[in-house]
Amino acid sequence: MALRDAATICAGLVLLVAWEIGGLDLPLARLYGSAQGFVWRDHWLMGGVLHSGARALAWAWFGVLVIGLWWPLAFVRGLSRRERVWWLATTLLCVSLIPLLKRTSATSCPWSLAEFGTGLAQYVPHWVLGVRDGGPGGCFPSGHASSAFAFLTGWFALRDRSPVAAKRWLIVTVTVGLGLGWVQMMRGAHYLSHSLWTAWVCWTVAVLSFHLTRLWRTAARPSYFDFRKANDELD
Repeated sequence: MALRDAATICAGLVLLVAWEIGGLDLPLARLYGSAQGFVWRDHWLMGGVLHSGARALAWAWFGVLVIGLWWPLAFVRGLSRRERVWWLATTLLCVSLIPLLKRTSATSCPWSLAEFGTGLAQYVPHWVLGVRDGGPGGCFPSGHASSAFAFLTGWFALRDRSPVAAKRWLIVTVTVGLGLGWVQMMRGAHYLSHSLWTAWVCWTVAVLSFHLTRLWRTAARPSYFDFRKANDELD
């Protein structure tokens, strides 16, 4: 399983490098931006519902995981207390790491480019280190996409105990994450690759955390629900 997880990290990195070589970011941004800026930037649906609203919903769902430490819902009842703690802590780590990476980035957002009439920056691929684009920077990777991709941890938490639930969780998480990434691209807040890199970072963090804590997690005692299930089977 560790080799398979490592392979997914490497495959994802190869695809991201191919995306960068293909130079797809700017052409996609031009679909929604012009010399007059990005028409969707301050739209109530994009900036309100799908940005602020989605972030609020993500924190609400994070709250469900917090509550689940003491009162597990149906989909986490098969997990031990330590597994639930791991799920919560690793999700929080992903959410916290992305903003830290953004603060060190020299890449500016698309809406800061002179080409789109709203700034002074010139396009410089974010992987070209040490070259400033003339803008404020601090735009790579996508923090908003982490509102969904941070929950990739659920795939690892659930896949051993409940493979069907894990697959459903993964499909929903990836779909929502890509949707939020596309919204941010439409608004000029990010290039699409910024969101793809966020997904890769969150996935990599989850893989490393999952395998590095394996002994700690598997040494956990069964939860109350495990005991109850065992007693029901004996009856």
